[in-house]
Amino acid sequence: MLSPEEAWTAIAAEAQTLEVEHVTRADSVGRVLAAGLTATVDVPAHDVSAMDGFALCADVEPGTALPVEGIVAAGDPPGAELRTGAAMRIMTGAPAPAGADRVIPIEQTEFDAADATGTTGAVRIVEPVPADSHIRRQAEVTAAGGPLLAAGELLTPGGAGVLATHGIPEAPVFRRPTVATLSTGDEIVPAEAEPGPGQLRDSHRDFLAAALSQLGIGARSLGIARDDPAELQAKVERGLESDVLLISGGVSMGEFDFVEQVLGDTGLGCRFLFDAVAIQPGKPLVAARHDRGWVFGLPGNPASAMVTYWLFVRPLLRVLTGADDSYWQGALRARLEGDLPGAKWRDRFLPCRLRTESGRVLADPRPPLGSHDLVAYGAGAGLVRVPKHSAPAGPGEPCEVLPL
Repeated sequence: MLSPEEAWTAIAAEAQTLEVEHVTRADSVGRVLAAGLTATVDVPAHDVSAMDGFALCADVEPGTALPVEGIVAAGDPPGAELRTGAAMRIMTGAPAPAGADRVIPIEQTEFDAADATGTTGAVRIVEPVPADSHIRRQAEVTAAGGPLLAAGELLTPGGAGVLATHGIPEAPVFRRPTVATLSTGDEIVPAEAEPGPGQLRDSHRDFLAAALSQLGIGARSLGIARDDPAELQAKVERGLESDVLLISGGVSMGEFDFVEQVLGDTGLGCRFLFDAVAIQPGKPLVAARHDRGWVFGLPGNPASAMVTYWLFVRPLLRVLTGADDSYWQGALRARLEGDLPGAKWRDRFLPCRLRTESGRVLADPRPPLGSHDLVAYGAGAGLVRVPKHSAPAGPGEPCEVLPL
């Protein structure tokens, strides 16, 4: 049995980003750039004003009044010229007139307009500004032909705005994996069905579909496989057409747990990485590779399936898309707001509620009744880790949490 760190090392040793594809600007948000992008224009395109105010061409003493000889608005073409000893009204984003070396904000002046349009008149300087004040210089943000966004950058909504500014319609990104889900067990019925005696509604497919959607990945459901090796094999073969197959249940030591048998004995070409991890819940986790992708056998208990997905499957999926992730990456230091039980020879992962107060992360553990306690894990916004051989802890003590 591997430690969780050893299990992730086995996964990471074979995890590689998927192929590159070009997607539209709108679809690029949340994706990782596979190649750097180059600026197509200077930003700003010209020297422009950073404020609504007046363009000046030299130092001016407080109390000095200058004639105002015109106005430059945002969207006006460059070409205006400022005469020495005069001022021009100027709007934020407007091209700075030739000869101007600063812009003084309107609130630092007193302006007497000579006409209704405010294009002429006189402005008195109340509080002067030094040279270069409030002028954005041409290409100070980006210069055409220079670097724009680097390979490996996660494209944010702000990144989409950058692409739009430079007229870039598509971005090269790493492909998202295709994922198939398969539930197993004679006792499992679809969530829409009325369970009979001894039966349970399938919660795994809805959990996995929702969790995958957070990564922008669609789930292809293969339904439910009964506890029959032939039926299970047929559905697994279909699932192996996807980059990642997630099988729920059938991985424990029971007489009707056939997942490992099917993956290992039927010539499907699967190679096991491990079949148990020293964590609670989630010990009977199976990870396997084949020529075209990955297979995970998630434990049948809902909490175990959730924990193993969050700790191992989710980071792998992100790595495949070019993101930097790993086991327990992104965990935060926090303070307990409730009691935390201890652990024996396995790391424990319990659901918790998270909140922040005065810059501190606070975690309120919700100890479950067991790995079948779907409600406790479904209500938690994070996982709190209890390292193996830990004694119980109480409010105010430090802990580590992984936001979900």
